[in-house]
Amino acid sequence: MSKQHRSPDQYPYPVFRIGIIGGGQLGRMLVKAARRIGCTCVVLDPTPESPAGQVSGRQILADSHDPDALQQLADQVDVITFDIEDIDVAILSTIAQRGHRILPPTALLAEIQDKLRQKQLLLRLGIPSAEFVAAEQPDVDSFARFGYPLVQKARRGGYDGRGVVVMRSAADFDQALPVPSLIERFIPAAKELAVIVVRGQEGEVRSYDPVEMCFRSGENILDMLLAPARLPAATAAAACRLAIETVTALEGVGIFGVELFLTQDGELLVNEVAPRTHNSGHYTIEACITDQFEQHLRAITGLPLGVTDQLMPAAMINLLGAPGESGPPVIRGLRAALAIPGVSVHLYGKAETRPFRKMGHVTVLDADIERAREKAEQVRSLIEIGGEQD
Repeated sequence: MSKQHRSPDQYPYPVFRIGIIGGGQLGRMLVKAARRIGCTCVVLDPTPESPAGQVSGRQILADSHDPDALQQLADQVDVITFDIEDIDVAILSTIAQRGHRILPPTALLAEIQDKLRQKQLLLRLGIPSAEFVAAEQPDVDSFARFGYPLVQKARRGGYDGRGVVVMRSAADFDQALPVPSLIERFIPAAKELAVIVVRGQEGEVRSYDPVEMCFRSGENILDMLLAPARLPAATAAAACRLAIETVTALEGVGIFGVELFLTQDGELLVNEVAPRTHNSGHYTIEACITDQFEQHLRAITGLPLGVTDQLMPAAMINLLGAPGESGPPVIRGLRAALAIPGVSVHLYGKAETRPFRKMGHVTVLDADIERAREKAEQVRSLIEIGGEQD
């Protein structure tokens, strides 16, 4: 076919070249999804044989704040995205001004990666969220004036429960983080929810059903996820509407994880927004027609968004490094876990384990959500990621 008569629905191979800043587990699963739709990936990460680099086959060994390395990445790909939020937005903005595509946009990342600016943005947009104030230099008096119980969040760098402290009373102030922060009203939530939302380049928005996030008491890392959330239909629909409203107002492109509180009074509040694929969406790999990783790629490349329908209820647990163990990982109980019907194990390929490090996850499918939950609990009792050093 001659060039002038080429169909607009015709692509060379690879269909798109994707640059991923960050080589962790999110990037790893993004690379796997990219291969399915004919895309190749180049990963930028300072760790040799990073989880994403192992499967992409192409990795630039450099830090995400290295301007030369970021430009090198941009020169090799059609679009850049990321699996981390600790990125130098100023450098990326300069690269974008040179004509390179970066999605979600750097201006939005600048607003979201700073937790205080994110909360201020949600407030300006009229998105319901917990009351908050800035705490640039945390001190006893300012916390007392705001009132307990409260939650302190570091403005930058928090993830997987780090950078967040719940204080029930002034007696807990000695746990305060000595960094620029915000403090917000503690919400005694009936449930903590998440809605994965995708927005395309033309403004089309789709959401997955709300999921229920369960946390161990006193910890801020996801313990178990149930999909769909055990909610009345009207509440689930309201959660989807709020999440879609939030992402639409942000004018983002790609996948967004919108974390919500369902208060004991039945009110829905946005907790945080993540401008990337999200831990709460891992279940979609097995449970949904289009998983969150392929969906993100469709959005940032301009391909049609996929159907978000869920095929079967699912429960998901994170596989964390065992307490007191470190070094090269040793997976215990794998055969027993895989013998349970409906179990899928995902290991992230990390060369070293340490206590509570995310080393993988397990998704369990079952026609009944309670049976899926029970099987996930069984898997948790069987499988453990230990280390050769203890």
